[in-house]
Amino acid sequence: MLAPPKILIVDDRIENLITLDHLLSEFNVTLIRATSGEQALAHTLDNDFALVLLDVRMPTMDGYEVAELMRGNKKTRNIPIIFITAESSADANIFKGYQSGAVDYLVKPLNADIFSSKISVFLQLYEQKHALHQKNIEFDHKLAELEELQQQLEETNQQLLMLSTLDGLTGLVNRRKFDEIFSDEWQRASRSATAMAVIMMDIDCFKMFNDTFGHQQGDNCLLSVASTLKGMDLRHLDKIARIGGEEFAVILPETDSNGAMLVAERIRKTIEALKIPHSKASGNPWVTASFGVSSIIPHRGCNPRVLMETADRALYESKHKGRNCCSEKQIIDANIVSIELDAEPMIKQKRLIVAI
Repeated sequence: MLAPPKILIVDDRIENLITLDHLLSEFNVTLIRATSGEQALAHTLDNDFALVLLDVRMPTMDGYEVAELMRGNKKTRNIPIIFITAESSADANIFKGYQSGAVDYLVKPLNADIFSSKISVFLQLYEQKHALHQKNIEFDHKLAELEELQQQLEETNQQLLMLSTLDGLTGLVNRRKFDEIFSDEWQRASRSATAMAVIMMDIDCFKMFNDTFGHQQGDNCLLSVASTLKGMDLRHLDKIARIGGEEFAVILPETDSNGAMLVAERIRKTIEALKIPHSKASGNPWVTASFGVSSIIPHRGCNPRVLMETADRALYESKHKGRNCCSEKQIIDANIVSIELDAEPMIKQKRLIVAI
C-alpha cells in the first residue's frame, strides 16, 4: 500500500506551523516541520517530499536561499515549492519567488479554500508522478523479461537450427546440411575455377556387425568412427557428414583427386587402427571402411550430381575389390549423370542412366 505523501512545512514561528497543521489536517499526508532553512535542507536529504511550504522571511537563511539551494541539488530540484509570506504580493516579490524556484506564491493570511485547492492540485500531481514512476518500473521489468525471453528464444532457435543440421547420433553434419554445403562449395568452386573433391565412405559389412553384436553396439561403433573423423587434423574448409546409416561423406574444397585420395587413405588407416572387433564372417577381425573419391573443377552447365555419383561409383568399386580400400574415378563427361546397375548382392539396387 502506498504510504501517505510527505509535505515539508517551514516557518520560524511555531504559531504559523500550527496554522498550517490545521489547514492540512483534511489531507491524508505526513507532515515534517522545520523552523529554519538549515533544518529544512537537512530534512530534504532524508525524505521524498510531495510539496514544500516555505516561509520567505526567516533568520540566517531566508526562503529564497533555501529554494535556490534545493533547485541546485539533483535530489530536490523537482520538488514543488510554494512560498508563504506576510510580505506584499507586489510583482517584484512574486517574480523573485518564481525566479528562486517556487511554483506558487501565497500571501498571509491564507484563504483556506484557495489554499486547500492548491494543495489538492499538487498532491494529485505527486500521485500521478508516483503512479507514472511505478508504471515505468513495471515497464522496465516487463522489458527486461521480454529481453530475457527474446534471448531464450534466440538460444532455442539456435539449438533447433543446430539440431536440424546435425546428425542426432554422431553430432556430425546431417544429409540436409551436407547438401547445402555441397551446393555452396560447388558455386564457390565454379566462380573461382578451382577443384573440389568428395569422399564417399561406407563402413564395411555393417549390417553383419549389427546382426552379430546388436544395434546398441552398432551405434557405439558409429560413434567411435564419428569421433575419430571429428578428431582428424583436417582443414576448417573440409566438412564431414553422416549421410546415411553407415555412410559418411567428406567435402574437400580446393582439392584435386590426388589430395582427396591422401585424405581418404588417412581416414581408412585411422578407422582400422581403432581395432573395433568385427564378426568373423566379415572376413576382417576389425571394423574397416571402403572409400570412393572423385574431383572436378565445376564450370557453367556442369551438373553437380556428377561429382557425387562418380564418387559413389568409386566407393562400390572399392567394395568389389574386397573392401577396406580407396578407389578414385575420373569424371568423363560432367554433363551426364550415369547411374549403373551394381552387381554386388548386398546392394541390389537398380540404377538408371539419366542424361541431363
